[in-house]
Amino acid sequence: MSILAFDLGTSSVRGLVLDADARPLPGALARRKTPITIVDGGAATIDGRAYLDGFTQCLDELSAAGHLDGVELVATSAQWHSVVPLDPGGEPLGPVLTWLDTRPTAPPGIPGPADPHDYHHRTGTWWHRFYWSVRLPWLREMGEVSPARFAGLVEYIFGRLLEEPAMSISQASGTGLLDLRTLDWDVEACELARVRPGELPPLAPADWHGRLRAEYARRWPALRDVRWTPPTGDGAASNVGSACYDTRRAAVTVGTSAAVRLVQSAPADTELPPLPDELWRYRVDHRHVITGTAFSAGGSLYAWARRELRLPEGAALDEALTRIPPHQVTLRADPRFGGDRPPGLAPGGSGSVDGIGLDTSAVEILAALMAALCDEVGVGVAAIESTLDNKVQVVLGGGAMAASAWWRHAFAAVLAPREVHHVPDPEIGAVGAALVAIDRLDGAKGRERIVRTDEG
Repeated sequence: MSILAFDLGTSSVRGLVLDADARPLPGALARRKTPITIVDGGAATIDGRAYLDGFTQCLDELSAAGHLDGVELVATSAQWHSVVPLDPGGEPLGPVLTWLDTRPTAPPGIPGPADPHDYHHRTGTWWHRFYWSVRLPWLREMGEVSPARFAGLVEYIFGRLLEEPAMSISQASGTGLLDLRTLDWDVEACELARVRPGELPPLAPADWHGRLRAEYARRWPALRDVRWTPPTGDGAASNVGSACYDTRRAAVTVGTSAAVRLVQSAPADTELPPLPDELWRYRVDHRHVITGTAFSAGGSLYAWARRELRLPEGAALDEALTRIPPHQVTLRADPRFGGDRPPGLAPGGSGSVDGIGLDTSAVEILAALMAALCDEVGVGVAAIESTLDNKVQVVLGGGAMAASAWWRHAFAAVLAPREVHHVPDPEIGAVGAALVAIDRLDGAKGRERIVRTDEG
């Protein structure tokens, strides 16, 4: 059999076809860029209809090339935390808020959770602008028309394409409204979000599968009877695709943003592992949780610096960076140019670089920003290890890691003496989602050579 896997990211939508062991088939890849609109004041949104068009164009391209023939399963890695208000027909009433949007504020006069510690342990989140507990009341107040319901980006897309769509447990955990132990909507979180009956998507049971609506089955006949599996949050999918599926390995993924995460076994209705105050926790599926911390800095900051500092490209930039060993970076940087991820509250524009002189080069500024993110990740890895009896190995992944050998070596220096590896495969999200869909979380082991950072 073949598996059709999607990666619904912040900056692009990608569709690729994999074999039965979740190995990408040569040439079976379609990609569309998905512009994100970032404006002063903290807005960071996506046009949902345009994103849906990019998604269907990927399917059209794969279908026209015959790559969908033989597909028996569809798996999806989808961005966590997005939200869009919908009208009764399932059409967007406004743009999709992404994780980067820092505008939502809590309603005045609401004190928040009765017991913040218990709330954090139950939902894995905080009462924070990042989550639906704050975002839904804000969207309701900002909108000119009352929404019929709310959805994440992937629920909006699946709602247009599939019969009887539902929200996966993994995606629901990213809203901050899910009780991670009972796998049902958390009563207190929903009260804070002022949720009304019917406004949240139905939760998908473990055996849920979707199928294309008739009009789309005619458009892509090879997918007429194919099962669509519950989407996996992009961070969880990236961990699995990096062979980080248990407590031996933590994944550090640097894509548009950056995160460090650890997967643990935690079946429904069992006691959850300890959760430090500074870490979040979501669900991979009905049997596993993922714990970690994330940072707005990442590939987006790297791309901004390359563009605005007019840095050299490709090999020329790599060569310039080699003249600045990671342990000899002298500038001091705060990489929060895009603001804080929870539980922090710093707004966008909080980043800085100190110590710049008339002899400072643009490459030195870039190195300082990259090194500062390494330091943040190092603190996150230590926080994760505080809940374990062992030190973890670290696997670096994501497009930014593939692009910069200097950054990989800087991470290795900060994370020493831990073993630090990297996975060069750029499609760890889609592959990881496929492995979750076929219940092979360990399937990435040996699939792609994971190399030590001193090997390349």
